[in-house]
Amino acid sequence: MPSATVVGQALVSGLLMGGLYGLLALGLSLSWGLLRLVNLGYFAIAFLGAYLVYQMHVGWHLAPWWAAALVVPLFFCLGVAQHWVFLRFRVSELASLLVTFGFSVIVESGLQWYWTADYRRLETEYASASLRIGPLYVPVLDLAACVAAAVLAWGTWAWLRWTYVGKALRASAEDPDIAAAYGVDHKRLSYLLSGVCASYAGVAGAFIALISTLAPSQVWAWLGVVFAVVIIGRVGNPLGALVAGLLIGASESVAMAFMSPAWAPVISFSALIALLLWEPDWL
Repeated sequence: MPSATVVGQALVSGLLMGGLYGLLALGLSLSWGLLRLVNLGYFAIAFLGAYLVYQMHVGWHLAPWWAAALVVPLFFCLGVAQHWVFLRFRVSELASLLVTFGFSVIVESGLQWYWTADYRRLETEYASASLRIGPLYVPVLDLAACVAAAVLAWGTWAWLRWTYVGKALRASAEDPDIAAAYGVDHKRLSYLLSGVCASYAGVAGAFIALISTLAPSQVWAWLGVVFAVVIIGRVGNPLGALVAGLLIGASESVAMAFMSPAWAPVISFSALIALLLWEPDWL
């Protein structure tokens, strides 16, 4: 039986990891819920962003935060271009899953070709910085990722709820014809949302570069659990994605403290299967 300190540290670490889950899930959740496109490419875009931040820091000696400031707008343009392809070829919801899976495979191959399959680590002077709260340690970078996830999730929720653009996007997702009859230009708004989703992947990528060891195969490492986060949090709900990410991250980490790391995916997928069988009204 682990001590209370070990369980508390596991809970803190799990919540912080859950924030990164929520950040990675944000773009997929919005794209799936409001654009009816299951864009798995955001995982590949996030890791492409992580490698770009790594390369700018190692090759150009650019601070990671400045590198992220370049990557995020670049990925906004990439998201817009990707959505243009979807509209041009009338990609359906199911087809988008397959198309973006193929896109992710291509990006992974590109990462492996340029950076090889070797593990890479972005070393910074604050990589191991932590705050001490009693007997517990809170890694500063993990905390920053969790705070960024919370700010973006809440900001996106407020944007969708209280602004004309957000209301128009939600109306178009519910009934595009009726929304168009009221003057909503869904096509233009969908470009904006696709760019925003890809930008969120860029933000997630910057934190992945700072927190994790990079390898091209990791594009698929978090796909399953983040996919579960999107569904449990309800697609199209940014706050739901964050809360689901925190719950799954904390559950996995506490399970690892009591049992072994091999049980971590069992927790997330058991929760997903239980909810799909239960079919609650909010799902």
